[in-house]
Amino acid sequence: MATTALPPDTDTDIARVTEALAMITPRWNVRIMLALSGPPVRYSELAAKVSWLQDGQLHPKLKSLCEAGLVERTEHSGRHVTYGHTKRGADVLPVLPLIVTWAEEHLEQPDQPLSAIDQIEDSLTLLTRRHAAAILWVLKSRGDVSGRAMARIVMPSSDWTNIYPPLRQLVADGLVDTGGNGQPYHLSPAGDGLGPVLGALSAWSAGQPLDQAAHHPVWGHTQTKTAPRPWASSQPRPAPATLPQTRTGESSPAWHNRDLFSHATTQPKAATTAVGGPRR
Repeated sequence: MATTALPPDTDTDIARVTEALAMITPRWNVRIMLALSGPPVRYSELAAKVSWLQDGQLHPKLKSLCEAGLVERTEHSGRHVTYGHTKRGADVLPVLPLIVTWAEEHLEQPDQPLSAIDQIEDSLTLLTRRHAAAILWVLKSRGDVSGRAMARIVMPSSDWTNIYPPLRQLVADGLVDTGGNGQPYHLSPAGDGLGPVLGALSAWSAGQPLDQAAHHPVWGHTQTKTAPRPWASSQPRPAPATLPQTRTGESSPAWHNRDLFSHATTQPKAATTAVGGPRR
């Protein structure tokens, strides 16, 4: 059933991307997925990699990732159980460097450089705002849009004034711009720069190879402009020579968390003061 007034194919596309974001965004999910890179591991081995999580926190996270089809639990015997990526879980990992590339260019830079995992978590928080995906889709495809027109498209069954809280949030986050009260809304450079990320999430959520993101009807053309640039702001983090390969018919090498950051199992970041760019 359609949730917006957009064409059915577009509405389905947005719903799939929103669902994909809901799978990976919850706290610790990305860190757990990266800790599982490589061969399947026992629960105790995984717990050692995410040692800041208490046992009572890790188990429900693993259960939800298994239910989402991203992690597989294999019971070899009553006392031998391992966890590892499903093919679907492994296929989503190459989207993460695209998020880092966007974050390095568009997110505000704190006084102390952030690890790539922190960049990913901050970016995902922005993308999972209520109605964010639908609003970004509309602005990318239609350009300047008034608040009332946006409401008719994004929430046709609701009072049109309900569109303003999510719009104001996206403006505060730096993904959307407006000239002021009564003026139309449009994507900011940061919002427009999300093309490779949203295109890749769309391809993954539809079960397509990630290289199909370049042909996305709304976001695809932005991906052909430039290749993802090296990550520069976090000097202690070594930049990988290439992005993780997308899966094809041939098997691809396992993507280890060290390809994204050098301290994946350290404690999550402390609060920092940042300047410039979209709000974290």
